[in-house]
Amino acid sequence: MGKSMPAPRSKPLLAWEPFPFLVLFVLLLATTVVRPDAAPWAFWLLVALTAAAAVVLVVSLVRSSRPANPDQWGDLASLDGLTLIDAPHVDRKVRTVVPVADVGRHQPSIELARLHGGAEQQAVLVPRASRWLSRRYRVGVQLVGGNRPRHAGFLGSGAEERWVELLDGYRDRGEYVRVPALVTGASRPFGVELDLSGLPYLESGTATA
Repeated sequence: MGKSMPAPRSKPLLAWEPFPFLVLFVLLLATTVVRPDAAPWAFWLLVALTAAAAVVLVVSLVRSSRPANPDQWGDLASLDGLTLIDAPHVDRKVRTVVPVADVGRHQPSIELARLHGGAEQQAVLVPRASRWLSRRYRVGVQLVGGNRPRHAGFLGSGAEERWVELLDGYRDRGEYVRVPALVTGASRPFGVELDLSGLPYLESGTATA
């Protein structure tokens, strides 16, 4: 499965959540500096730009409030309506189990996922996920063994670099890859390990939907 364009590594500036706030703040600051009687054309231009920026901000807030699955940060509300491609365990000579990064930030979610789904479950990999206020795109890991998806962290940099093009290609088609996952530890701090041994078979064109 080929792609004409490489997977993006960061959000476009206009799609970055704080950007409309920053633009509006700068314009409001500028209107306090420019005096109407000194340069009327510049003042009213700034007023018009500030009003336009305020409208853009309102529109962006309305759009962000609309339900989406996954949402703008890559979190899943449910598996309903998603096309999932399974990449089950495959015996390989090379170790293909990788730890999930940033699990320390998601201990409550991981604990609930383990409580409802057990230690051995599955995870959906979500490209173009991100942390709050970050422009960097990452591959999110959503544990789906329980009654709802729960964010466990992200693929580590090495695994992301290796698999982001494949995963993003599926995302472009409205599909998301599901892999075996293991929640490690009997109590906090929990860890999460992913079995990526099936991904090379997806790369070669063998997939299970």
